[in-house]
Amino acid sequence: MEWIPENIKRTILAWCALCVFSGSVFGQADSVKLKISHLTGDFYVYTTWNKYRGIAVPANSMYVVTEAGVVMIDIPWDPAQRTPLLDSIQARHQKKVVLCLSTHFHDDRTGGLNWFREQGIATWSSKETLDSCRARGEQQAEFYFEKDTLFQIGQHRFKTIYPGGGHTKDNIVVWFEQEKVLYGGCFVKSTESEGLGNIADAVLDEWGISIRRVMKVCRKPKYVIPGHGGWASNKGLKHTLRLLREQ
Repeated sequence: MEWIPENIKRTILAWCALCVFSGSVFGQADSVKLKISHLTGDFYVYTTWNKYRGIAVPANSMYVVTEAGVVMIDIPWDPAQRTPLLDSIQARHQKKVVLCLSTHFHDDRTGGLNWFREQGIATWSSKETLDSCRARGEQQAEFYFEKDTLFQIGQHRFKTIYPGGGHTKDNIVVWFEQEKVLYGGCFVKSTESEGLGNIADAVLDEWGISIRRVMKVCRKPKYVIPGHGGWASNKGLKHTLRLLREQ
């Protein structure tokens, strides 16, 4: 399936909220609200902070600038950073966000979908993620896909891949094959991580198998973006396997 969005009209506030970043990524939610990092080419990773078990934790998401508009993979975990993020994108790239894709049902990936839909942005998720959100009374994407799906937005092409259970039963990854960029989300742990993090909804007996499936399909990624923590290393898939073996 290929989907090219129509031009979406909405009002963008004129305020620019580009934020700077310094120091450790943990424990700074009170001082740093939003960090935007250039990854490569048209790819940017943005990070917001929220509290998990009383500790400020960073959450990574990504956006890609295309000729047809900006594609967001996952949403800001901090609701207060929704407008600053869109304003920053508009100020930096003079483009609007046209599509937002959530990679699993947890609220650091789906919280705010209704708000983005109100801004005229097409919101997408897998059918399994939509069903999980619906069963929990959580916000849901407007559109969904039921199998691995190829999207063509402007000059960029990417594929959603369901590898099997892992961090959650519905988690997907997003693969930009031409640029060798793998957005792993919470399915992949940062090489900085010393544990698997939140495993309340994890499918531990499948996770390793699912990781190996991704490694077979997504060959030699140059960049692997985890849901939390740093991405300087592209060895996140192997690191996640090691953490699972130690579990």
